[in-house]
Amino acid sequence: MRRLPPLRALEAFVRVVRLGSAKAAANELGLSPSALSRRVQALEDFTGKKLFVRQHQAMKLTEDGHAFYDAVSPKLEELAEAVESQVDNGLVLRLHLGVPSLFGGQRLFPRLPELRNLHPRLHIDIDTSPHQETRVGDTLDAAIILSARPDPALYAVRLDHNRVYAITSKAVAAELGDTPDLGKLSRQTFLINHDLPDSFAAWKEATGLGDFTPAAIDQFDSGQLLLEAAANGLGIAIMHDDHFKRSGDERLARLYDFEVESPYSYWFVCRPRALDSRPVRLFHDWLVKAGV
Repeated sequence: MRRLPPLRALEAFVRVVRLGSAKAAANELGLSPSALSRRVQALEDFTGKKLFVRQHQAMKLTEDGHAFYDAVSPKLEELAEAVESQVDNGLVLRLHLGVPSLFGGQRLFPRLPELRNLHPRLHIDIDTSPHQETRVGDTLDAAIILSARPDPALYAVRLDHNRVYAITSKAVAAELGDTPDLGKLSRQTFLINHDLPDSFAAWKEATGLGDFTPAAIDQFDSGQLLLEAAANGLGIAIMHDDHFKRSGDERLARLYDFEVESPYSYWFVCRPRALDSRPVRLFHDWLVKAGV
């Protein structure tokens, strides 16, 4: 039998490439940065090639690294699928699904009893951690992401079209009035999802006030916390109309009444070959048909 490279070293290498960050890869694997570096070094020693160029804490693929990844990555996916097919899981169909927490709470969980009734053997492991799109096909079988356009290498189904709302507490909305005022808005704090910067740019353009600068911009990575911050009068949250309508929170109010098309939508994504997996196919078909 031919000698194989250390599988843990291969796993570390692939994670760094897919996540685009050595730090993110170390966090995913539960390793220290030095331990991750040792695994990658072991793979470089095995291949006799320099796979990364190290620049401070960044790791960039060399030409040999690109060639190695293109050759090895599909084979690792085949190996993972082959092993999974031989695992006795007690007839349970297991789906590893990435979901933004706000989508999960507002749209997915209220409808999951329907899916359970249709397919009682299908069980879903929910992952709300970041970098979901890059982990599809690795630690995730599929994901629901909020994106302008998913990676073209992925199979993708658009789940909705949205408008951008400015959402705040009723007290702040009453103070700002019904017409955009540059002086008042410039004194406000805006609450932004750091992964969706174009929403704020689109909303500012729609006000007709130009590219004004607010007093502060606070960044969030959680839609649920954005809504809660807005409800408590901490600022003006730039979010989707659907988030506002589904929240049912009587503390919240929409600021101004004009239409702004969102640059972002929710998408279901997976690797094209993942649709051959029964758990992915069952969830995909239900999700599209149910209009979640």
